[in-house]
Amino acid sequence: MFDLAILDGKIYIDNEFIDGNIYIKNGKIKDISSSYLKSKEEYNVSGKFILPGFIDPHVHFELTVGKYTSVDNFKTGSTSAAFGGITSYIDFLDPIKNLEELEKAFEKRKILAKKSLTDYAFHATISNPTIDPEDLIVKCKELGISSIKLFTTYGSRMTGDKYISKLLKLSKEYGIVVTVHAENNELIEDLKNIPMKEHSKVRSTLSEVTEVVKLAEISEYYNGQLYIVHLSSGYSLETLKKRFKDIIGKNLVLESCPHYFYFNDEKFTQKNGYLYSMTPPLRSEEERKKLIENIKFLQTIGTDHCPFNSLEKKREYTNIMPMGIGGVEFSFSLMYTLFENEVIDKFTKNVAKYYGLYPQKGTLLPGADGDIVIFDPEKEWVIESHHSNADYTVYENIKVKGKVITTISRGRFIIKDENLVGSRIKGRFLRREEIRW
Repeated sequence: MFDLAILDGKIYIDNEFIDGNIYIKNGKIKDISSSYLKSKEEYNVSGKFILPGFIDPHVHFELTVGKYTSVDNFKTGSTSAAFGGITSYIDFLDPIKNLEELEKAFEKRKILAKKSLTDYAFHATISNPTIDPEDLIVKCKELGISSIKLFTTYGSRMTGDKYISKLLKLSKEYGIVVTVHAENNELIEDLKNIPMKEHSKVRSTLSEVTEVVKLAEISEYYNGQLYIVHLSSGYSLETLKKRFKDIIGKNLVLESCPHYFYFNDEKFTQKNGYLYSMTPPLRSEEERKKLIENIKFLQTIGTDHCPFNSLEKKREYTNIMPMGIGGVEFSFSLMYTLFENEVIDKFTKNVAKYYGLYPQKGTLLPGADGDIVIFDPEKEWVIESHHSNADYTVYENIKVKGKVITTISRGRFIIKDENLVGSRIKGRFLRREEIRW
Protein backbone atom coordinates (compact mmCIF):
# COMPACT_ATOMS: atom_id res chain seq x y z
CA MET A 1 0.00 0.00 0.00
CA PHE A 2 1.20 3.49 -0.85
CA ASP A 3 1.28 6.39 1.59
CA LEU A 4 -0.23 9.00 -0.73
CA ALA A 5 -2.09 8.89 -4.03
CA ILE A 6 -2.44 12.06 -6.09
CA LEU A 7 -5.30 11.30 -8.42
CA ASP A 8 -6.71 12.55 -11.71
CA GLY A 9 -4.04 15.04 -12.74
CA LYS A 10 -2.10 16.09 -15.79
CA ILE A 11 1.39 14.85 -14.94
CA TYR A 12 4.36 16.72 -16.41
CA ILE A 13 7.11 14.35 -17.56
CA ASP A 14 9.74 15.00 -20.25
CA ASN A 15 8.11 18.12 -21.68
CA GLU A 16 4.65 16.66 -22.02
CA PHE A 17 1.56 16.02 -19.92
CA ILE A 18 0.03 12.62 -19.35
CA ASP A 19 -3.25 11.92 -17.58
CA GLY A 20 -2.88 9.74 -14.53
CA ASN A 21 -2.09 9.26 -10.86
CA ILE A 22 1.11 9.52 -8.83
CA TYR A 23 1.80 7.20 -5.92
CA ILE A 24 4.23 8.04 -3.10
CA LYS A 25 5.76 5.84 -0.42
CA ASN A 26 8.38 6.75 2.19
CA GLY A 27 8.74 10.21 0.70
CA LYS A 28 9.58 8.93 -2.79
CA ILE A 29 7.60 8.68 -6.02
CA LYS A 30 7.02 4.95 -6.48
CA ASP A 31 4.61 4.69 -9.40
CA ILE A 32 2.82 6.64 -12.10
CA SER A 33 -0.25 4.91 -13.42
CA SER A 34 -3.65 5.39 -14.96
CA SER A 35 -4.84 2.62 -12.65
CA TYR A 36 -6.33 3.11 -9.21
CA LEU A 37 -4.00 1.69 -6.55
CA LYS A 38 -4.60 1.48 -2.81
CA SER A 39 -3.12 4.23 -0.64
CA LYS A 40 -3.43 5.37 2.95
CA GLU A 41 -4.32 8.88 1.80
CA GLU A 42 -5.84 10.13 -1.44
CA TYR A 43 -5.85 13.61 -2.92
CA ASN A 44 -7.86 14.28 -6.08
CA VAL A 45 -6.62 17.24 -8.12
CA SER A 46 -9.46 17.21 -10.68
CA GLY A 47 -7.42 17.59 -13.84
CA LYS A 48 -4.99 20.24 -12.61
CA PHE A 49 -1.29 20.19 -13.47
CA ILE A 50 0.96 17.94 -11.40
CA LEU A 51 4.44 19.46 -11.64
CA PRO A 52 7.79 18.66 -10.04
CA GLY A 53 8.46 20.83 -7.00
CA PHE A 54 10.15 24.05 -8.04
CA ILE A 55 13.79 24.72 -7.14
CA ASP A 56 14.98 28.28 -6.57
CA PRO A 57 18.73 28.39 -7.22
CA HIS A 58 19.18 31.85 -5.75
CA VAL A 59 17.82 33.04 -2.39
CA HIS A 60 19.24 35.06 0.50
CA PHE A 61 17.50 34.24 3.78
CA GLU A 62 18.83 36.00 6.88
CA LEU A 63 21.53 37.75 4.85
CA THR A 64 23.39 40.41 6.81
CA VAL A 65 24.77 43.31 4.79
CA GLY A 66 26.38 45.94 6.99
CA LYS A 67 23.83 46.96 9.60
CA TYR A 68 20.90 45.39 7.74
CA THR A 69 19.63 41.79 7.65
CA SER A 70 17.15 40.56 5.05
CA VAL A 71 13.80 40.21 6.79
CA ASP A 72 12.97 36.62 5.84
CA ASN A 73 14.56 33.98 8.01
CA PHE A 74 14.65 30.35 6.91
CA LYS A 75 11.21 29.68 8.43
CA THR A 76 9.35 32.62 6.90
CA GLY A 77 11.31 32.50 3.66
CA SER A 78 10.69 28.80 3.09
CA THR A 79 7.02 29.27 4.02
CA SER A 80 6.56 32.07 1.50
CA ALA A 81 8.45 29.97 -1.05
CA ALA A 82 6.20 26.96 -0.40
CA PHE A 83 3.13 29.09 -1.20
CA GLY A 84 4.84 29.64 -4.55
CA GLY A 85 5.51 25.93 -5.11
CA ILE A 86 9.21 26.00 -4.20
CA THR A 87 10.15 22.75 -2.47
CA SER A 88 13.94 23.18 -2.58
CA TYR A 89 16.26 26.16 -2.76
CA ILE A 90 19.93 27.08 -2.69
CA ASP A 91 21.07 29.76 -0.26
CA PHE A 92 24.56 31.22 0.17
CA LEU A 93 27.21 30.92 2.85
CA ASP A 94 28.68 34.19 4.10
CA PRO A 95 31.67 35.37 2.03
CA ILE A 96 34.97 33.81 3.09
CA LYS A 97 38.68 34.27 2.39
CA ASN A 98 40.17 31.09 3.91
CA LEU A 99 39.27 27.51 4.85
CA GLU A 100 38.72 28.28 8.54
CA GLU A 101 36.14 30.91 7.63
CA LEU A 102 34.50 28.45 5.21
CA GLU A 103 33.87 25.87 7.93
CA LYS A 104 32.49 28.52 10.29
CA ALA A 105 30.23 29.93 7.58
CA PHE A 106 28.92 26.46 6.80
CA GLU A 107 28.16 25.62 10.44
CA LYS A 108 26.46 28.99 10.97
CA ARG A 109 24.21 28.54 7.95
CA LYS A 110 23.30 24.95 8.83
CA ILE A 111 22.11 26.08 12.26
CA LEU A 112 20.02 28.92 10.81
CA ALA A 113 18.54 26.62 8.16
CA LYS A 114 17.18 24.14 10.69
CA LYS A 115 14.02 26.28 10.73
CA SER A 116 13.35 25.61 7.04
CA LEU A 117 10.15 23.81 6.06
CA THR A 118 11.65 22.63 2.79
CA ASP A 119 14.93 21.13 1.59
CA TYR A 120 17.94 23.34 0.96
CA ALA A 121 21.50 23.38 -0.35
CA PHE A 122 24.22 26.01 -0.14
CA HIS A 123 26.59 27.82 -2.45
CA ALA A 124 29.98 28.65 -0.95
CA THR A 125 30.79 32.36 -1.38
CA ILE A 126 34.33 33.70 -1.74
CA SER A 127 35.55 37.24 -1.17
CA ASN A 128 39.00 38.07 -2.59
CA PRO A 129 40.19 34.67 -1.30
CA THR A 130 43.67 33.77 -0.05
CA ILE A 131 43.05 30.02 -0.43
CA ASP A 132 44.56 27.92 -3.18
CA PRO A 133 41.66 27.29 -5.63
CA GLU A 134 42.14 23.53 -5.57
CA ASP A 135 42.15 23.42 -1.76
CA LEU A 136 38.96 25.47 -1.76
CA ILE A 137 37.23 23.07 -4.14
CA VAL A 138 38.30 19.99 -2.18
CA LYS A 139 37.01 21.46 1.10
CA CYS A 140 33.70 22.53 -0.44
CA LYS A 141 33.16 19.02 -1.76
CA GLU A 142 33.88 17.57 1.70
CA LEU A 143 31.04 19.75 2.99
CA GLY A 144 28.64 18.60 0.26
CA ILE A 145 28.85 21.91 -1.59
CA SER A 146 29.46 21.78 -5.34
CA SER A 147 29.03 25.41 -6.35
CA ILE A 148 31.21 28.41 -5.55
CA LYS A 149 29.83 31.94 -5.82
CA LEU A 150 32.08 34.92 -6.49
CA PHE A 151 31.82 38.59 -7.40
CA THR A 152 33.59 40.61 -10.07
CA THR A 153 32.57 43.83 -8.32
CA TYR A 154 32.03 45.22 -4.79
CA GLY A 155 35.61 46.27 -4.02
CA SER A 156 36.88 44.08 -1.18
CA ARG A 157 34.57 41.23 -2.26
CA MET A 158 35.99 41.04 -5.77
CA THR A 159 37.74 38.00 -7.15
CA GLY A 160 40.27 38.60 -9.92
CA ASP A 161 40.42 37.06 -13.38
CA LYS A 162 43.44 34.87 -12.55
CA TYR A 163 41.64 33.17 -9.66
CA ILE A 164 38.42 32.82 -11.66
CA SER A 165 40.37 31.24 -14.52
CA LYS A 166 41.92 28.68 -12.16
CA LEU A 167 38.50 27.75 -10.78
CA LEU A 168 37.02 27.35 -14.25
CA LYS A 169 40.01 25.28 -15.36
CA LEU A 170 39.41 22.89 -12.44
CA SER A 171 35.60 22.97 -12.53
CA LYS A 172 34.95 20.09 -14.92
CA GLU A 173 37.67 17.88 -13.41
CA TYR A 174 36.28 18.25 -9.89
CA GLY A 175 32.62 18.52 -10.84
CA ILE A 176 31.92 21.96 -9.41
CA VAL A 177 30.05 24.99 -10.76
CA VAL A 178 31.55 28.48 -10.73
CA THR A 179 28.66 30.83 -9.99
CA VAL A 180 29.27 34.50 -10.76
CA HIS A 181 27.74 37.89 -10.04
CA ALA A 182 29.07 39.51 -13.21
CA GLU A 183 29.60 43.27 -13.45
CA ASN A 184 32.72 44.98 -14.75
CA ASN A 185 33.90 46.93 -11.73
CA GLU A 186 36.10 49.20 -13.85
CA LEU A 187 33.00 50.48 -15.65
CA ILE A 188 30.91 51.14 -12.55
CA GLU A 189 31.05 54.79 -11.59
CA ASP A 190 32.65 55.18 -8.18
CA LEU A 191 30.37 57.74 -6.60
CA LYS A 192 29.60 58.14 -2.93
CA ASN A 193 26.16 59.70 -3.13
CA ILE A 194 24.18 58.10 -5.95
CA PRO A 195 20.50 59.08 -6.19
CA MET A 196 18.06 56.28 -6.94
CA LYS A 197 17.20 57.65 -10.38
CA GLU A 198 20.84 57.17 -11.46
CA HIS A 199 21.14 53.56 -10.31
CA SER A 200 20.89 51.90 -13.73
CA LYS A 201 23.25 54.47 -15.29
CA VAL A 202 25.96 54.01 -12.67
CA ARG A 203 25.75 50.20 -12.93
CA SER A 204 25.25 50.22 -16.68
CA THR A 205 24.38 47.52 -19.18
CA LEU A 206 27.92 47.92 -20.51
CA SER A 207 29.32 46.86 -17.15
CA GLU A 208 27.33 43.63 -17.37
CA VAL A 209 27.80 42.71 -21.01
CA THR A 210 31.57 43.25 -21.05
CA GLU A 211 31.98 41.09 -17.96
CA VAL A 212 29.77 38.20 -19.07
CA VAL A 213 31.47 38.08 -22.47
CA LYS A 214 34.92 37.92 -20.84
CA LEU A 215 33.81 35.19 -18.44
CA ALA A 216 32.22 33.18 -21.24
CA GLU A 217 35.49 33.37 -23.18
CA ILE A 218 37.41 32.01 -20.19
CA SER A 219 34.91 29.21 -19.61
CA GLU A 220 34.96 28.20 -23.27
CA TYR A 221 38.77 28.20 -23.32
CA TYR A 222 39.05 25.94 -20.27
CA ASN A 223 35.94 23.81 -20.98
CA GLY A 224 34.61 25.10 -17.67
CA GLN A 225 31.26 25.15 -15.90
CA LEU A 226 30.21 28.80 -15.56
CA TYR A 227 26.82 29.86 -14.19
CA ILE A 228 25.90 33.56 -14.48
CA VAL A 229 23.37 34.69 -11.87
CA HIS A 230 20.63 37.32 -12.28
CA LEU A 231 21.33 38.36 -15.88
CA SER A 232 19.53 41.69 -16.08
CA SER A 233 20.04 42.91 -19.61
CA GLY A 234 18.36 41.81 -22.81
CA TYR A 235 21.39 43.15 -24.65
CA SER A 236 23.69 40.92 -22.58
CA LEU A 237 21.55 37.89 -23.39
CA GLU A 238 21.38 38.76 -27.08
CA THR A 239 25.16 39.21 -27.22
CA LEU A 240 25.82 35.88 -25.52
CA LYS A 241 23.36 34.19 -27.86
CA LYS A 242 25.20 35.52 -30.91
CA ARG A 243 28.75 34.89 -29.72
CA PHE A 244 28.45 31.78 -27.53
CA LYS A 245 25.42 29.89 -28.79
CA ASP A 246 27.41 26.65 -29.04
CA ILE A 247 28.41 26.62 -25.36
CA ILE A 248 25.18 27.85 -23.76
CA GLY A 249 23.93 24.97 -21.63
CA LYS A 250 27.35 23.27 -21.84
CA ASN A 251 30.06 25.60 -20.53
CA LEU A 252 27.76 28.54 -19.83
CA VAL A 253 24.45 28.54 -17.97
CA LEU A 254 22.34 31.68 -17.67
CA GLU A 255 19.88 32.63 -14.94
CA SER A 256 17.56 35.63 -14.77
CA CYS A 257 14.85 36.80 -12.37
CA PRO A 258 11.17 37.74 -12.76
CA HIS A 259 11.69 41.40 -11.86
CA TYR A 260 13.80 41.98 -14.97
CA PHE A 261 10.89 40.71 -17.08
CA TYR A 262 8.23 42.82 -15.36
CA PHE A 263 9.80 46.21 -14.62
CA ASN A 264 12.06 48.72 -16.30
CA ASP A 265 14.31 51.43 -14.89
CA GLU A 266 11.58 54.06 -15.03
CA LYS A 267 10.62 52.69 -11.61
CA PHE A 268 13.73 54.37 -10.22
CA THR A 269 12.39 57.81 -11.11
CA GLN A 270 9.22 57.33 -9.05
CA LYS A 271 8.83 58.68 -5.54
CA ASN A 272 9.01 55.14 -4.13
CA GLY A 273 11.77 54.04 -6.52
CA TYR A 274 13.88 52.84 -3.59
CA LEU A 275 11.46 49.92 -3.16
CA TYR A 276 12.74 48.53 -6.48
CA SER A 277 16.42 48.75 -5.63
CA MET A 278 18.47 45.67 -6.40
CA THR A 279 21.80 44.90 -8.04
CA PRO A 280 22.14 44.55 -10.97
CA PRO A 281 19.48 47.21 -11.48
CA LEU A 282 16.40 47.19 -13.66
CA ARG A 283 17.11 48.05 -17.29
CA SER A 284 15.41 50.06 -20.03
CA GLU A 285 12.11 49.06 -21.60
CA GLU A 286 13.97 48.04 -24.75
CA GLU A 287 16.23 45.77 -22.70
CA ARG A 288 13.24 44.25 -20.90
CA LYS A 289 11.60 43.39 -24.22
CA LYS A 290 14.81 41.82 -25.52
CA LEU A 291 14.97 39.65 -22.43
CA ILE A 292 11.44 38.41 -23.11
CA GLU A 293 12.22 37.77 -26.79
CA ASN A 294 15.23 35.63 -25.90
CA ILE A 295 13.78 33.61 -23.02
CA LYS A 296 14.72 30.29 -24.63
CA PHE A 297 18.42 31.10 -24.18
CA LEU A 298 18.02 31.28 -20.40
CA GLN A 299 18.34 27.93 -18.65
CA THR A 300 17.03 28.81 -15.19
CA ILE A 301 14.94 31.31 -13.26
CA GLY A 302 15.95 32.35 -9.75
CA THR A 303 14.49 35.07 -7.59
CA ASP A 304 17.51 36.57 -5.80
CA HIS A 305 15.01 36.79 -2.93
CA CYS A 306 16.47 39.28 -0.47
CA PRO A 307 13.75 41.58 0.92
CA PHE A 308 14.13 44.41 3.40
CA ASN A 309 11.37 46.50 4.92
CA SER A 310 10.38 49.74 3.23
CA LEU A 311 11.69 52.01 5.99
CA GLU A 312 15.10 50.35 5.80
CA LYS A 313 15.20 50.95 2.06
CA LYS A 314 13.95 54.54 2.23
CA ARG A 315 17.32 56.23 1.80
CA GLU A 316 18.30 59.10 -0.42
CA TYR A 317 21.33 57.39 -1.92
CA THR A 318 21.82 53.87 -3.25
CA ASN A 319 25.18 53.39 -1.52
CA ILE A 320 23.51 53.58 1.91
CA MET A 321 20.37 51.52 1.24
CA PRO A 322 20.14 47.71 1.42
CA MET A 323 19.73 46.21 -2.04
CA GLY A 324 17.22 43.46 -2.78
CA ILE A 325 13.56 42.59 -3.16
CA GLY A 326 11.37 39.56 -2.42
CA GLY A 327 9.99 37.16 -5.00
CA VAL A 328 9.82 33.48 -4.03
CA GLU A 329 6.06 33.40 -3.54
CA PHE A 330 5.09 34.64 -6.98
CA SER A 331 7.98 33.75 -9.28
CA PHE A 332 6.40 30.81 -11.09
CA SER A 333 2.99 32.43 -11.59
CA LEU A 334 4.66 35.59 -12.89
CA MET A 335 6.76 33.73 -15.42
CA TYR A 336 3.97 31.30 -16.35
CA THR A 337 1.78 34.29 -17.18
CA LEU A 338 4.34 35.43 -19.76
CA PHE A 339 5.54 32.11 -21.16
CA GLU A 340 3.19 29.32 -20.01
CA ASN A 341 4.69 25.80 -20.20
CA GLU A 342 7.99 27.05 -21.62
CA VAL A 343 9.21 27.98 -18.14
CA ILE A 344 8.44 24.72 -16.32
CA ASP A 345 11.87 23.16 -16.93
CA LYS A 346 13.57 26.43 -15.96
CA PHE A 347 12.12 26.02 -12.46
CA THR A 348 12.57 22.25 -12.18
CA LYS A 349 14.69 19.88 -14.26
CA ASN A 350 17.21 22.44 -15.49
CA VAL A 351 18.01 23.77 -12.03
CA ALA A 352 18.32 20.23 -10.69
CA LYS A 353 20.66 19.15 -13.48
CA TYR A 354 22.89 22.21 -13.52
CA TYR A 355 23.24 22.26 -9.73
CA GLY A 356 23.62 18.55 -9.00
CA LEU A 357 20.19 17.71 -7.60
CA TYR A 358 18.89 15.52 -10.45
CA PRO A 359 17.24 12.96 -10.46
CA GLN A 360 16.48 13.31 -6.75
CA LYS A 361 14.81 16.63 -7.52
CA GLY A 362 13.35 18.31 -10.59
CA THR A 363 11.40 15.36 -12.00
CA LEU A 364 8.36 13.20 -11.29
CA LEU A 365 9.95 9.96 -12.46
CA PRO A 366 9.78 7.01 -10.03
CA GLY A 367 12.65 7.16 -7.55
CA ALA A 368 12.62 10.94 -7.23
CA ASP A 369 11.68 12.68 -4.01
CA GLY A 370 7.95 13.22 -3.66
CA ASP A 371 8.25 16.98 -4.23
CA ILE A 372 5.10 17.97 -6.08
CA VAL A 373 3.20 21.11 -7.03
CA ILE A 374 -0.49 21.14 -7.93
CA PHE A 375 -0.96 24.08 -10.27
CA ASP A 376 -4.15 25.52 -11.72
CA PRO A 377 -3.13 26.94 -15.12
CA GLU A 378 -6.46 28.66 -15.71
CA LYS A 379 -6.88 30.57 -12.45
CA GLU A 380 -6.57 34.33 -12.95
CA TRP A 381 -5.84 36.37 -9.86
CA VAL A 382 -4.32 39.62 -8.62
CA ILE A 383 -1.35 39.62 -6.28
CA GLU A 384 -2.53 41.35 -3.12
CA SER A 385 -1.02 39.71 -0.04
CA HIS A 386 1.99 37.54 0.74
CA HIS A 387 3.56 35.43 3.47
CA SER A 388 7.01 36.99 3.55
CA ASN A 389 8.16 39.02 6.57
CA ALA A 390 8.59 42.03 4.29
CA ASP A 391 6.04 44.81 4.62
CA TYR A 392 5.60 45.16 0.84
CA THR A 393 5.99 43.34 -2.45
CA VAL A 394 6.85 45.03 -5.75
CA TYR A 395 4.39 42.67 -7.45
CA GLU A 396 1.31 43.98 -5.65
CA ASN A 397 -1.69 44.57 -7.96
CA ILE A 398 -0.19 42.63 -10.86
CA LYS A 399 -2.70 40.32 -12.53
CA VAL A 400 -1.37 36.83 -13.22
CA LYS A 401 -2.66 33.61 -14.73
CA GLY A 402 -1.94 30.30 -13.03
CA LYS A 403 -1.82 29.58 -9.30
CA VAL A 404 -0.08 27.14 -7.03
CA ILE A 405 -2.80 25.27 -5.14
CA THR A 406 -0.84 22.65 -3.21
CA THR A 407 2.82 22.08 -2.39
CA ILE A 408 4.12 18.68 -1.25
CA SER A 409 7.63 18.07 0.07
CA ARG A 410 8.84 14.46 0.18
CA GLY A 411 5.25 13.24 0.30
CA ARG A 412 4.17 15.66 3.03
CA PHE A 413 1.67 18.47 2.51
CA ILE A 414 3.07 21.89 3.31
CA ILE A 415 0.45 23.91 1.42
CA LYS A 416 -2.89 22.19 0.80
CA ASP A 417 -5.65 23.93 -1.14
CA GLU A 418 -3.86 27.27 -0.63
CA ASN A 419 -3.60 26.84 3.16
CA LEU A 420 -0.49 26.26 5.25
CA VAL A 421 -0.88 22.83 6.86
CA GLY A 422 2.76 21.78 7.32
CA SER A 423 4.22 24.51 9.51
CA ARG A 424 6.06 21.94 11.66
CA ILE A 425 7.62 20.04 8.80
CA LYS A 426 11.41 20.18 8.65
CA GLY A 427 13.49 20.38 5.52
CA ARG A 428 16.91 18.81 5.21
CA PHE A 429 20.31 19.75 3.85
CA LEU A 430 20.95 18.47 0.34
CA ARG A 431 24.52 17.30 -0.09
CA ARG A 432 25.66 17.62 -3.66
CA GLU A 433 28.43 15.57 -5.17
CA GLU A 434 30.08 15.94 -8.57
CA ILE A 435 28.28 18.03 -11.19
CA ARG A 436 29.14 17.63 -14.86
CA TRP A 437 27.20 19.29 -17.63
